[in-house]
Amino acid sequence: MDLDAIKARIELRLGDITEAEVDAIINAANTDLILGAGVSGAIGRKGGKVIQDECDRIGMVPVGEAVVTSAGGLKAKYVIHAVSMEIGHFTSEENVALATRSALRRAEELKLRTVAFPAIGTGAAALAPEYSARAMLETIGRHLAAGSGLERIHIVLFKEDAFEAFREALEHVGEPRRPRRPRQGEG
Repeated sequence: MDLDAIKARIELRLGDITEAEVDAIINAANTDLILGAGVSGAIGRKGGKVIQDECDRIGMVPVGEAVVTSAGGLKAKYVIHAVSMEIGHFTSEENVALATRSALRRAEELKLRTVAFPAIGTGAAALAPEYSARAMLETIGRHLAAGSGLERIHIVLFKEDAFEAFREALEHVGEPRRPRRPRQGEG
């Protein structure tokens, strides 16, 4: 599959991921599957207690893995909880890539056609949007290039800076990685 075909299956948009009309919403989850703040909190509030109850039955999940619950009152059929951090810890590009890959695998196992991802790792896990974007989009690009039943992957972003970071990263999907430039104040 060529790069243009891959990029055509990825849609970026600003908005509320809990309103996405897709087969599954991906949750940026912690190892305890606690639906506390950010995307997780919104999923718990709008989807209802049933989602947290299912998470409690599943228990702890290692970083880099993904598990599936129902979507409660959300428009989606499922929530795929992509674990990129432990509570009280930060995440890394590597953990975001692993969690993204696991979420895509769960979607394939369920034979889903559409999913919606948030910017994994950018909330409580404190990863800068450009690093989340690079890790996620490289992983999604490789997944689609290898052959996938997913017809459309939506990335629904709540903040403008995240949208811009993902837009920029999407332009460079499939290109060799450019070296990271240090931020102001970094050695």
